[in-house]
Amino acid sequence: MQLQSMYQDIILDHYRNPHHKGLRDPFDAEVHHVNPVCGDEVTLRVTLKDVNGEPVIEDVSYDSLGCSISQASASVLTDLVIGKPVGEAMKINDEFLALMQSQGQGEPDEDVLEDAVAFAGVSRYPARIKCALLGWMAWKDATARALAGDSAMAGDSAKEGEKS
Repeated sequence: MQLQSMYQDIILDHYRNPHHKGLRDPFDAEVHHVNPVCGDEVTLRVTLKDVNGEPVIEDVSYDSLGCSISQASASVLTDLVIGKPVGEAMKINDEFLALMQSQGQGEPDEDVLEDAVAFAGVSRYPARIKCALLGWMAWKDATARALAGDSAMAGDSAKEGEKS
């Protein structure tokens, strides 16, 4: 029970004191994703830089509305991916996705997920999984757009929401 309480504290701390929140310029791609089930939404920007021929996440900024889980998850995401090569950041994304799909049975790798392990309990509640994944799916979409050189903001919110 003490571990679950600590996880709740991590989520609440990221919700109350979000990291990297507020849209910043310059950026390489921007997307807007909506969770149509609950109305949570996020606008997220990604900036990449080239380091020795490899794309690295230079910045992630976002503005969002929604529940504490979606807000805190976006904050944790930014901490985990900023400064990482895109390939490494995608592996972190895959690890988080696997945790969310584990139905509470997953053994999260704390070395990879750091504060994101706090969302392990969320995976037991199907209605909340999309909340936790909203920022992550937006980040993946924005990063793909940045890599492709497509900086245009995503247009259709309902379509974007289906991705989340």
